Order: sequence, then C-alpha cells, then structure tokens
Amino acid sequence: MATFLTKKHLNRRALLRGAGTVLALPLLDAMLPATVAFAQSGAAPKTRFGAIYFPHGATMSRWTPATEGKDFEFSEILKPLEHLRGKLNVVSNLSHALAYGPGGATGNHNRSSASYLSGAKAIYGAQPFLGITVDQLAAQHLGQDTPLPSLELMIEDASVSCGEGLSCAYRNTLSWQSEISPLPMQNNPQVVFENLFGDGADGAQRAARRQQSLSLLDSVTDQITTLDKQLSAADRTRLDQYLTDIREIERRIQQAAARITDDIAVPNKPNGIPNDVEEHIKLMYDLQVLAWQTEISRISTFMMACELSGAVYPKSGVRDGFHTLSHHSNNEDNKARFALINRYHASLFSYFLDKLDAVPDGDGTLLDNSLVMYGSGMSDGNSHNHDPLPILLAGGAGGTLEGNRHLKFPDKTPMSNLLVSLLDKIGVPQDSFGDSTGHLTI
Repeated sequence: MATFLTKKHLNRRALLRGAGTVLALPLLDAMLPATVAFAQSGAAPKTRFGAIYFPHGATMSRWTPATEGKDFEFSEILKPLEHLRGKLNVVSNLSHALAYGPGGATGNHNRSSASYLSGAKAIYGAQPFLGITVDQLAAQHLGQDTPLPSLELMIEDASVSCGEGLSCAYRNTLSWQSEISPLPMQNNPQVVFENLFGDGADGAQRAARRQQSLSLLDSVTDQITTLDKQLSAADRTRLDQYLTDIREIERRIQQAAARITDDIAVPNKPNGIPNDVEEHIKLMYDLQVLAWQTEISRISTFMMACELSGAVYPKSGVRDGFHTLSHHSNNEDNKARFALINRYHASLFSYFLDKLDAVPDGDGTLLDNSLVMYGSGMSDGNSHNHDPLPILLAGGAGGTLEGNRHLKFPDKTPMSNLLVSLLDKIGVPQDSFGDSTGHLTI
C-alpha cells in the first residue's frame, strides 16, 4: 500500500459527531504516520473474529468434500463459496461430545447451540450454567480498546419456553462471559445500528433523530466536507464507499421500519426488522462488516436461526419449515431438499464474505484480516447427533491461516481442539479450552 504523505494526520480513532450520532471512520492512509511504511507504522489492523451458527445440522453427504487436502472439489452445499476457495478451509470429523445428554430431542437441540463455542455441557436447572465461549475470551484480549468489545446478533425472537428442564439461555445465545453469564443477542437491525453509531450519552437526541427520520450522515455533512479536503484521492474514494454503504443500510432499515406488516399475528413487531428473512440476514451481515471496518468492534457472533426454528426460506426453492425438514426420515428426496436450505444459507454466508473481501484493510482486505467460523453444533438433524459437525473456516486471520484446504481429522476429534487452535490464530493462545485434548495443526 502506498503511504499518503501529508502534514495532516488523522487519529486512528477519529470521529465525526452529529446530532445524537458518533460516526467512526474506516482505516485511511491519512491515519498512518507520514513517510512510514504501513508495515512498520504500528497501525496494522488486528484480526477480527466472528462465529456464525445455523441449527439442525446439514445433509452431511452433500456438505463434505469427497477429497481432502488442497484443491478439493467443492460439495453441492458449499458450491456458492467456491469463488473464495483461496480463503476457505472445510474442517471435517469434529465432535462435541458434551452436547450429548439425557432427555429427548429438545435437550439435544438446546445443547447443540450451547456447546458450539463453549465446549462445555449445559447443566439442568433454573440457573443456567455453561462456560465462557471463545468469542468472549477473544473479546477480553482484542475488544477492550474498542467501543463495543463484542456484538451478539440473531434473527429470530428469543425463546420463552425451552422444555426438558434446560434454561432458554442455552438456545437463545451463543455467547457466555462466564459460566453463569449468558449474553443476550439482538435481532433488531435498527437497534444494532444505533448501538454502533448513536451517541449513548444523548438518548433524547437519538430518539428525536429517529422520530424525524433524519439520516446519521445528514447530521455530519459539514464535517465530511471539511474532512474530504484533507484526504488523498484514494482516501476520498475509500471514504465515499464507506459512507455509501452506511446510507444504503440506513435506507433499508428505515424502509423496514415504515412497512406495515400484513401478519396480524405479530402486530407489535419492532421497528427496523424486515419482513423478508433474507433481507434481515443480509442487514445483520452488513452491520458486522461496518463494525469490523471501523473497529467499533472486532468480535461478533451471529445466530442465523435458533434451534427448533420453523423458519421458511422461500428463496431457497423449498417451502418446508426448517426444523420439520431436518427430520428427513432418511428419505433421499427429503435429504436433498434439506440440502437446498443448507446451500441457501451458504450463499448468504458468501454474501458476507464477499463484502469483507471488498473492503481494503492494511495491505489486504478485511477478509484477509479476519477469521470466521461457520457451522452448527449438530450434524444430522434427523438423529440429533453431534458428530461429524459441519464446520467451515473463512479468512486469513491476518496472514496466519492458509486457505484452499479440506482438513480431515480423525473421527470424533473434539471440536474444542479446533476452538483452542483458533484462539492461537487470532493471538489469544491458551493451553486448553472447554473439553479440548490438544491443539490442531490448521
């Protein structure tokens, strides 16, 4: 990256302040010390970490690549991601043994999401008890100098009845700060946007701006004009694209807030939540990109659906409910249709990765400087088993993770062995994590 030489120098934490808003800026050349190469400036971006969860497992025969190692052939489900081959790793034969337990199917579902990032066993009783999750361990080390140490996002409303004596916390969140501290997840894009860009000390102004449908960008227009005069052509282009992305997200959130739902069963749906599930998922992905781009937060978790979700995804070409179809009864036609939902989710994940890969960050892209784990805590939704898990890694983790590989480990390798190894990759080394028995070479 060419260094921008100027007497003017912007602080890495430069902010634009407007009526009830605080607009963070992306990394610009003008934030680097003049005449100092980026690699030597001390401003190299830190690795971002994200974990994406989908419930009910996958049709594993259509998920798992037929060959291992480099240059593997992409499977039917993962085909939408093939263009990012060089920045992807499929990881096979992992197991979450502690997700097994007494009770019926409901308990297995609840333990699936609980164990995904914790490698711990969900304890029965009114008081939820699990273990710290990898994202929160990462937040302790990588998130303490950012405005938000971590983001916790979901699509569906939190469950209020979870059955089998297990707390709803096990199903409603992926993130735990400690054994007894599950973090709530937010499903309203408008609330997330305001958490990222609203001035927390001025709630009245923020509410007024929302009431008047004023744009965040409109409130800082004068400052943007002044800033433009200080920037190189390359920085102006980068800033313009960033502001265009914010404007588009604002437009989509306002459109969702203005739309009156036709579903009379949910008349009190919060403002800012799109009726269209694909639009909702994409908005949540876009907000994560903005958070990482500005380093408002470097850590995020995202639950695309909760365990036992009855969501329907019409754009997948399948009209069956998500959970219902996961009970395919080993019927090949049903398994093929369930695979179409898996492939559809992979295509939405591809949307997120493409966004990350389009954002310059240091000497590479935001995807190069990120590590994203995508997968489920369940393998086959029909049998409710927890191995072999469908797991995918994306991103270069700041140059520490090679791509274009199908990594196939011995059967029933603890998933926690991968989790502790991912902590190594993002600069948070641990001797052990969850029920790990060692580190993996990845």
